[in-house]
Amino acid sequence: MINRLHTRERQGACDVWYFDASGFCLTPSIPYAWQPIGSVIEVPTSTHHRRLNVLGFLTRHNVLVPYVIEGRVDTPVVIECFEQFSQQLNKRAYVFLDNSSVQKSQEFIQHIPQWVKRGLIIKYLPPYSPELNLIEILWRFMKYYWMPFSAYVSFQCLLQSLEDILQRFGTDYTIAFEIK
Repeated sequence: MINRLHTRERQGACDVWYFDASGFCLTPSIPYAWQPIGSVIEVPTSTHHRRLNVLGFLTRHNVLVPYVIEGRVDTPVVIECFEQFSQQLNKRAYVFLDNSSVQKSQEFIQHIPQWVKRGLIIKYLPPYSPELNLIEILWRFMKYYWMPFSAYVSFQCLLQSLEDILQRFGTDYTIAFEIK
């Protein structure tokens, strides 16, 4: 189905989007680092527990519609993102998303008919298949490659770095998705 929709997208019949959310906090995502023998790499971090969440709609063409919030992502937050997104569509749009509980809740499902009227079609990915949700690649690049160490000095630095990446995504920050 994904390949068929990508073909229709190439023909201009629709847009294909991938939706997900990811959290960012002052604990850096650093899997490992190399340093000269005898030296220590230190990343200053804060003990503050505030968290930024980014919810986003992403295409294979590096178009991103992000929503940044501080605090918890629950069903009303996700519904509001879909509401805003559905109101700016100019053609039929298919959105692939995972099976998280907020996106499968009765409250969320009740809104689907009004989004369909606006041309927004929800498609759930198979369970446990993050490799099919292309926005997962964006989160990985942001956390492991693009976020500078200086982002973890303070919450304000984290917010600034995150906003900088989101604003420059598609120009200075891109992902080469395989487009068939």
